[in-house]
Amino acid sequence: MKLINVFIFVFASFVFAYADSPLTSTDFYKAYEGSPIVKQALNSNGTITVDLMKFLNSKKNSIALKVAVINAIGWSFDGHDNYDKYKEFLGNKMGKGKQKAHNLLCLAYLKALDNYFDCKDALKIADEALNMNPKSYTFNIIRGLIKAQVLFDHSWCSVWQATNDVRINKDLTIDMNAEAIRIIFEYMDLYKEDCN
Repeated sequence: MKLINVFIFVFASFVFAYADSPLTSTDFYKAYEGSPIVKQALNSNGTITVDLMKFLNSKKNSIALKVAVINAIGWSFDGHDNYDKYKEFLGNKMGKGKQKAHNLLCLAYLKALDNYFDCKDALKIADEALNMNPKSYTFNIIRGLIKAQVLFDHSWCSVWQATNDVRINKDLTIDMNAEAIRIIFEYMDLYKEDCN
């Protein structure tokens, strides 16, 4: 009987580890489902389209809606190549200032969702983007989710802290929908128990 319980625990841990994670279980795009571009992203079958890339690269669109679009494009166990497609689309036209920061964060998030089993390079890109816009809640929370994914196999308490540090930072400009934030923490707070 003990052997069966151990097997069930190991199997459940395996399923939780690979089906649920900070990047795959925070469907905050749902807070933006009324947006036509988010609907378009949901219908893209996980592949970034030229229209979606044009949206991500447009100066007039908010960073929160841009990352919601990427969140809606999603992830798969088999991986995607959306990062490479967007990087090729941008070419040498990364932009400068706010535009460059937006594009870097989009690239970081695309790279993380392309292969959420290895997010170290995505975290480096997110760090670079955050350095350019350190007061943005959206920049901080996306970087926090990517960092949480990197820490996933090390400490679940650290996974929780990676995003909770953003939540408790009162110096940030809240530039993300309150419902999107609620969705993120509805999942991320599951890791808090490991900090006891």
